[in-house]
Amino acid sequence: MKSLRLILSNLIYFAPSWVFSSINILIGTWILYIPFIKLKFALNDGEVGFALFFTALGLLITIPFIPKINKRIGVGTSTKIGIFLLAIAFNFPLLAPNYILLCASLMVVGVFSAFTDVSLNALTSTIEKREQQNFMSAAHGFFSLGGFVGAGIGSLFISQFSNPQLHMGIISVSVMITNLFLSKNYAFVVGDKKEKSTKNLSFFKTIKPLLVLAIIAFIIMFNEGAVEHWSNLFLFDIVKVSESKAGLGFIIFSLTMTIGRFLGDGFSQQLGSRKTIVFSTIIAFLGYLFIIMSSLTFSVLGFGLLGFGLSVIIPEVYRIAGNNKDLETSFAISIVSGIGFVGFLVGPVILGAISNFSSLVVSYVFLSILIIIAFGLGLFGLKKKVDNV
Repeated sequence: MKSLRLILSNLIYFAPSWVFSSINILIGTWILYIPFIKLKFALNDGEVGFALFFTALGLLITIPFIPKINKRIGVGTSTKIGIFLLAIAFNFPLLAPNYILLCASLMVVGVFSAFTDVSLNALTSTIEKREQQNFMSAAHGFFSLGGFVGAGIGSLFISQFSNPQLHMGIISVSVMITNLFLSKNYAFVVGDKKEKSTKNLSFFKTIKPLLVLAIIAFIIMFNEGAVEHWSNLFLFDIVKVSESKAGLGFIIFSLTMTIGRFLGDGFSQQLGSRKTIVFSTIIAFLGYLFIIMSSLTFSVLGFGLLGFGLSVIIPEVYRIAGNNKDLETSFAISIVSGIGFVGFLVGPVILGAISNFSSLVVSYVFLSILIIIAFGLGLFGLKKKVDNV
């Protein structure tokens, strides 16, 4: 909880943490209207997944350019520009008049999601090293808190917004105003120029020390993205709850993820990064066992366990990457978070395809298998020395 107190007492730490919240407030509001989009264009699960694929496509187009942009204008300015453009971009899918423009608008969302996410994680790692204060896990807790706020408050007031575009517009304006005020606390951060350059390293040599971390990040964020986009439809289509209760799984998932991340820095200090990752994957797997029971009580409990299990893994992966002695911190974070964010955006697409050919239950079984793989990578793929990170 020390890192949480640090964030709440100092704008240097609170400002980037609020960007994490802002991103997921936007996402949490958007996912409330995925059933609306599905009905509006009369889509099946495969068509929903294909539309979401364009979000991933936007990310893939953007990833190679982000480190260069960060180096040119600084990670702080990149983060500031990114969150403003992302807030605007999230309005486009709900304004799309047809399926083709829906796909195009989701690609734009992917472009600015990638730019904001990678820049923000590089910014957070840079501030951690500059100030010698760990707050990565708690900062990611604010991301989860944002999802809870966006989906939770949105679910309570969704009946008041007969116009989804108005709802998203209000949220977007609020995000832009708050970040305009707070961005002055991080916009000046450019990164540590004293760190080693990666110019003379081949791509393989650059990626090799980050490969296991990148795969774990991909798997975990694959799960996060899939759950964020398909938890509503799982409860709606499989558990057969009403539309007003369909957001309950994601709300509980976001709440327990928030709590886990606020406690995560303490867990990491006591257990070490490697053990924290291993134990967390076990909890996440148990969560999936409850979810696929497909009853409201057990499924919601499962989403809660899943959120708690996944909560600290990504912050720990980023912390390990940021402490790599052979690579620039911002570059290492960009690689791992970029590959991880590919998983975040590809996850919903693949889950939709599996669901379309079989069922959402089978899709969630697939997610649980990925967690087993992450468990194995954490147990056997990470060197024991990372326990000291």
